Amino acid sequence: MNTLEDQPMNVLAWNTTPFPGSENTKLYNSSGINVYNTLTNVSSVPLAGDNQDAMSPLCPPGDLACTSRRNYIPPVLFSTEVSLYIYSGCIVACVLLTLLRSIFFFKVCMNASIGLHDTMFRSILQGTMRFFDTNPSGRVLNRFSKDMGAIDELLPILMLEIFLVMSGILTMVSIVNYMLIIPMLCVAPIYYKIRSIYLCTAQDIKRLEGVTRSPVFSHVSASFSGLTTIRASGAQEMLRKEFDSHQDLHTSAWYLTIATTIAFGFWLDCVSNVFVGCVTLSFLVFEDGILGADVGLAISQSLILSGMLQYGIRQTAEVVNQMTAVERVLEYTKIDKEQGINSESEKKVPVTWPSKGAIQFEHTSMSYSISDPPVLRDLNFVIEPAQKVGIVGRTGAGKSSLISALFRLAKLEGSIKIDQVDTQTVRLHDLRSRISIIPQEPVLFSASLRDNLDPFNNYQDDTLWNALEEVELKESVESLSHKVNAGGTNFSAGQRQLVCLARAIIRNSKVLVLDEATANVDPQTDTLIQGTIRRKFADCTVLTIAHRLNTIMDSDRVLVMDAGTMVEFGHPYELLQNQGGYFYSMVQETGKSTAEQLYQIAQQV
Repeated sequence: MNTLEDQPMNVLAWNTTPFPGSENTKLYNSSGINVYNTLTNVSSVPLAGDNQDAMSPLCPPGDLACTSRRNYIPPVLFSTEVSLYIYSGCIVACVLLTLLRSIFFFKVCMNASIGLHDTMFRSILQGTMRFFDTNPSGRVLNRFSKDMGAIDELLPILMLEIFLVMSGILTMVSIVNYMLIIPMLCVAPIYYKIRSIYLCTAQDIKRLEGVTRSPVFSHVSASFSGLTTIRASGAQEMLRKEFDSHQDLHTSAWYLTIATTIAFGFWLDCVSNVFVGCVTLSFLVFEDGILGADVGLAISQSLILSGMLQYGIRQTAEVVNQMTAVERVLEYTKIDKEQGINSESEKKVPVTWPSKGAIQFEHTSMSYSISDPPVLRDLNFVIEPAQKVGIVGRTGAGKSSLISALFRLAKLEGSIKIDQVDTQTVRLHDLRSRISIIPQEPVLFSASLRDNLDPFNNYQDDTLWNALEEVELKESVESLSHKVNAGGTNFSAGQRQLVCLARAIIRNSKVLVLDEATANVDPQTDTLIQGTIRRKFADCTVLTIAHRLNTIMDSDRVLVMDAGTMVEFGHPYELLQNQGGYFYSMVQETGKSTAEQLYQIAQQV
């Protein structure tokens, strides 16, 4: 399946859906960081001037013109002792206000970041399987790493600096010379226009950089997962070149980001230089009665003012750029969610459901999306309680899709009933918790063995040990607190499958699904798994998907599928009597000797 990252670079920029407008205020409201301004308004203003040299003396050292204007000595308003008290009080107030500002800043930013993270996390946990089929793991990791990192670290600091810089500019202009507001009002619109032009390009480039970063994460994650296979097949050089290709694409986008930022700074510098030049030129045109010290003061203040304005504009532009991280996070909070997750409108089934394990498919059809063709077409069959049913078919026949329909992993038409209860009316959590499955690729978490066997801590230790003994793993582990590595890498493939079997034994569900559970294990482990299932799940309904026909030849029924439809359903021996049937041809394709063995197994059942 072609994903967004597989497309050429010139297409990537247009495949990312931006929020309407270059600066969407919804992003700021959703991030929650804008609340900071209201909380820190009182505590930040007194400190703003301090951060921007606003408290510089009105007459710098060596400024004779300014000194000469002070032709009288002002009266002493306070004694030295009182002045010390005043200054000390100001210092204490400054420290306290700074502390309060920091506390409010930390609290608001943490709440905003945690809120965004948790909302995105819950949304992904409730996302449809279609989302995980079309979004590689690297793209999801990119949202939780780089984008959340920008929200945690960059955005709050940038917004704080903007507030302090703007407050500092106003404070300095008011104290030094309020007439400087006039040239500031002349230069500010030019800065803003340059900023608008810059953002039109920078935001799209920032989105492009985020999109091209995801394949790098995906490639690294996949390479680590298959590191053993890569080394065994000697594919290191091929994977290195593939990684270089992804990295080159991302580096190109990152270079564009840097280049546009430098160009933005260059034009801001040009405007600042023109502004200072105009101020200097004005003294040449209107030179009557102007002292040299006044000229120096005006030029120095112009440099400071233009620098502060330029810095403020840069920071506002950077905030808008970094808000693309919030945009990308919010995109994942609005993904399609599965219907019926703990919904109160769904039916609450009894704790004992299903008590028998009867399964009935009635005109069941399913497709993974509206635009895709159906993968299951009008299935109609009944599985009696405690029956063992083998499901066979060629690749793409719809075997795994049948299990997806049973677990409601995609929207379906028709109905699937378990013990006369339509599964579409049952809460998803209840449905999936009452059916056990042993997949082809066993799933183990980086946790203790006990957490892998009983994630919700519903059973006693004795029950867990008995299950481990049933699958002959009791001697292989020291205790239930035994550490399981990510993916169960400290267990063999067969042992991982046995852990999943032990998990199913503990739950003791009336419906058990085996999705090619023995495809990747040795014959000895296969025999152990099959024997344990026959013994422990004798009273349960077992659905077995298998490519190896010897696995399902002793089943009570065999369901043969092709192109999403049921072509045959019945006892394996009865199906073999139809020499023109689909199942008969599959058995004959295994070879003469193997076909005879399979025929004998089916005859003995």
